[in-house]
Amino acid sequence: MMLSVLIVNYNVRYFLEHCLLSVLDAIEHIRVVKGWESEILVIDNASTDRSLDYLQPLFPSVKFVGSETNLGFGKANNLLLKKASGQYILYLNPDTLVPFDCFLKTIHFLESVPGAGACGVKMIDGSGNYLPESKRGFPGPWNSFSKMTGLIRVFPRSRVFAGYYQGNLDENKTQEVVILSGAFMMVRASVIEKTGGFDERFFMYAEDIDLSYRIQQSGFVNHYFADTTIIHFKGESTSKDVVYTKRFYTAMIQFVEKHFNGPAASGYILLLKAMIKFKSVKASSLSGKTAAVAFDISDATVAGDPAAIRALSAVRKQGLSERADPGNNENNPRAVLFCLGNQFSVSDLTREMETKPGQVYKIFHSRAGAIIGSDSRASQGTIEIVSR
Repeated sequence: MMLSVLIVNYNVRYFLEHCLLSVLDAIEHIRVVKGWESEILVIDNASTDRSLDYLQPLFPSVKFVGSETNLGFGKANNLLLKKASGQYILYLNPDTLVPFDCFLKTIHFLESVPGAGACGVKMIDGSGNYLPESKRGFPGPWNSFSKMTGLIRVFPRSRVFAGYYQGNLDENKTQEVVILSGAFMMVRASVIEKTGGFDERFFMYAEDIDLSYRIQQSGFVNHYFADTTIIHFKGESTSKDVVYTKRFYTAMIQFVEKHFNGPAASGYILLLKAMIKFKSVKASSLSGKTAAVAFDISDATVAGDPAAIRALSAVRKQGLSERADPGNNENNPRAVLFCLGNQFSVSDLTREMETKPGQVYKIFHSRAGAIIGSDSRASQGTIEIVSR
């Protein structure tokens, strides 16, 4: 077995449905091209949206595991890791879409680079904007201070102030980095045998930082691989409210307590505790202000696979026609609906979105039960259920 894809799900069944469709295309590609076998393992963290009831009949080749409680990201992944048999382990978020050649490229890269322990990839959000967490520096006191105080936004390309996201490094160039994102982290299984999996003391957040750091501490190198782009709709399982704020900064305090000591660590922890209070107040004041942009398919620019467009038209009993210039509809120049199928893949989709970032994109796969999208990385995404 060459590759094991591990996914933790929590209440995002329609996003996961699209994710699995893209993953199946990617593992079929490496099977056809290289003869490599792969497996997909999904654990459901006590979802209330009946994810397993919906998804299991649709994906018989996927190994599903149900949990009666929410185990957290790290512990759930570790449970799947015990069942995995691949030479490479891919930790993948359920709200992602991967191009068909993504796995082939990333495995080839890791195979060709001596000392490489893990790699991440270029990520864009649901509006086509580059996600800076695709590559990160070590979250030491100064880098974290620059991020928390907003200096990183003022000087996004500075080596001094943008170290948290390594903003001085070109996002279009493959290179060594310090920290990888758990949204897409491909690791050699032999490396995991030495480092161990995620530290289960981190319920959610910072576990990818901790694992990336331990990979480096074990003598391996983490790489940012820029030659493939995935879509990460960003936080569909969580909303950026007070609970999120406390969990994130509490996890960072745990990380500091684990890896730092002395006066600097104490000062760093005080800073993080202060940020919990400040960010909690800010999150409370912004509550309810991240509603999705209204989207009317009848007014949208529709593009992509012709068969998928016809299928969507049939189930909605509403005529949709492909329009030649996505993103330039007179009624709503930002509203674009892309339909995925044999003639328009995730690779085509990411290319279109990167060309015209910042628009409202909705996505429909010809074999999916909903239209999905995310108008902002700061808000949860939207779905429109489509009758099969």
